[in-house]
Amino acid sequence: MARIGSIFRSVPRTGVIYVMTEAAGRGFRYGHPEWSNLGQGAPETGLLPGSLPRLTSIPLDDVSHEYAPVAGLWELREAVADLYNQRYRRGMGTRYSAENVALAAGGRVSLARIATSLGAVHLGHLLPDYTAYEELLEVFRAFVPLPLVLRESDGFRLDPARLRETIIGAGLGAMLLSNPSNPTGHLIAGDELAQWVGCARDFGCALIVDEFYSHYIYNDSSDAAAAGSPVTTVSAAAHVEDVDRDPVVIVDGLTKNWRYPGLRLSWTVGPREVIDRVASAGSFLDGGPPHALQRTAIGLLDRPSADREARAIQAAFSVKRTLMLERLEAMGIKVPCPPQGAFYCFADVSALPPAISSGMDFFRAALEEQVICVPGEFFDVDPGKRRSHIPSRLRSFVRLSFGPSYDELLRGLERLAGLVERHR
Repeated sequence: MARIGSIFRSVPRTGVIYVMTEAAGRGFRYGHPEWSNLGQGAPETGLLPGSLPRLTSIPLDDVSHEYAPVAGLWELREAVADLYNQRYRRGMGTRYSAENVALAAGGRVSLARIATSLGAVHLGHLLPDYTAYEELLEVFRAFVPLPLVLRESDGFRLDPARLRETIIGAGLGAMLLSNPSNPTGHLIAGDELAQWVGCARDFGCALIVDEFYSHYIYNDSSDAAAAGSPVTTVSAAAHVEDVDRDPVVIVDGLTKNWRYPGLRLSWTVGPREVIDRVASAGSFLDGGPPHALQRTAIGLLDRPSADREARAIQAAFSVKRTLMLERLEAMGIKVPCPPQGAFYCFADVSALPPAISSGMDFFRAALEEQVICVPGEFFDVDPGKRRSHIPSRLRSFVRLSFGPSYDELLRGLERLAGLVERHR
């Protein structure tokens, strides 16, 4: 009889899941008052000054007991399309409709649907980038993932001219990235983002943009997020000329930008032809998100509500960003590229004492202080382990999140400061 291990392949944990598993083995649990979770990519979920009241219940009735359409409820698809049109497409020749939107049960599901729908193309991806991309890029064998290395000396930025050269030279048929970036916080915006979209349009290269942090945009001006000020959000949708012809596919959802990670509700926005194929993939991959959740989410997506949430996020998270940058500098931990977006500092610990001067060593030492962080090498996305013989160039980095509440963040930073001081 075949052993079970020979029937099922080994499925690796993403870097963040590995980190959380290690922490759980030392007694961590969500809500534990003694731990500071600066590792997992989740924002604080409670009421922020100026934010909308938080959802406290999800109504159920006979209609919501039924399956919803795999592509999602029409009303919610319309609400998503309307938000993009109002924020990014006023006065433009084409506008998104419900047919340009598909709903799914979380960002990973949306990305899996897209990956399933891709043909035999070269797919470019950035290094560093989101850890969960690694298995996603490996398990779907129709396309070939090609890494594009971002250099610290360039601010972890890919110049549009280099993107254009890579599309031509490597024959890229698609490009995947997070914007703002997880883990570096680098933001592609304005004319630079327009050039990225222009490259996609000019060469027929699908630009797949994970915009889950697009509400987390920072301006060092003290009144940037003041009540009543214009809210800043960023999307590739603002630079699309024709919503059904430009090869731009956007993924977003409630997880980060509305601070509801537990609801697992996401959407894909793009040309109708792509949305049809993504929805078809959903018919056998996942079946679509829960009906009742979709009906509840409609009220969150009108522009005044969405902008109010974005403004509250920017005000609260700007304060936490400043706190983390100041405390890390005092510890002698460098942040080569202060985050312009998202809620992470991609920090270099190489100048710390030798025992904690690598990301993995720092992570393990921090766990003993009941603080969680993520070693930077996990963001050196390597599908198929094609570079496993090469030491990661990100091994001196850690990702530290300022997603938790201010008090939890402060507690964690104070413990890390004590850790560093003892090793000195």
